[in-house]
Amino acid sequence: MTAALVAGLLAGYGIAMPVGAVSAYLVALTARTSLTIGACAGLGVATADGLYALIATVGGATLADVIAPITLPLRWGSAVVLVALAVRSGTTALDQYRNGPAAARTDEAVLSPARAYLGLLGVTMMNPITVIYFAALVLGSQTAAAPHHLEQAVFTLAACTASASWQLLLAGGGTLLGRVLTGSRGRVVTAMASSVLITALAIRLVVPAS
Repeated sequence: MTAALVAGLLAGYGIAMPVGAVSAYLVALTARTSLTIGACAGLGVATADGLYALIATVGGATLADVIAPITLPLRWGSAVVLVALAVRSGTTALDQYRNGPAAARTDEAVLSPARAYLGLLGVTMMNPITVIYFAALVLGSQTAAAPHHLEQAVFTLAACTASASWQLLLAGGGTLLGRVLTGSRGRVVTAMASSVLITALAIRLVVPAS
C-alpha cells in the first residue's frame, strides 16, 4: 500500500506541476475573479487527473492503443478551447478596465464555481497526454502479478490528491497576484500577458518542437 501511495503522489505531482496552458489560465482566472472560483476550477483539473489515473490503472495497454489514433484530434480540440479561453480572458480584462469594478462583479457572477469546475474538467479531459502519461507509468510499474484493486484505488486517490493540492496552490497564487495588482491597469496588463502565454502554450500542443 505504501508503494502505491508514494507512486500515486509522485505521478500526481508529475503531471500537475509542469507549467502549461491550463495552469496559466487557472492563475489568471483566480486573479481576475476569486479564490472560490479558482479553487473550483483547480479541483476540476484534479478530478480529470484522478479519472485518467483510474482509467489507466484499469485499462492499461488497451487504453493506450485506443487513445493513440485520436491523439492529434484531441490535441487540436484542446488547443482550440484553450485559445478561446485566452481570448475571452483578454476581452474580459479589457471590459473591466473600460467599465470599472461593475464589470468585474458581473464576470464573477456569470462564471459560477460550478461552471469553473466543469469548464476546467472538460478542458483537462481533452488532453490525451494525461491519460498516456498515467498509462505509461502504470504499465512500467506492473509486475508479473496483477495489481490488487486496493492498490489501484490508493494509487488513484493519491494521484488525485497530489494534483488537487498543486492546483489549489496555483489558485492561491492567483489570489495573491490579484491582491497585489489592485490597480485596473496592472490587472489588464497581466491578463493580456497571460492570454498571450496561454495561447503560446496551447499552440505547442499541436506544433511539434523543432
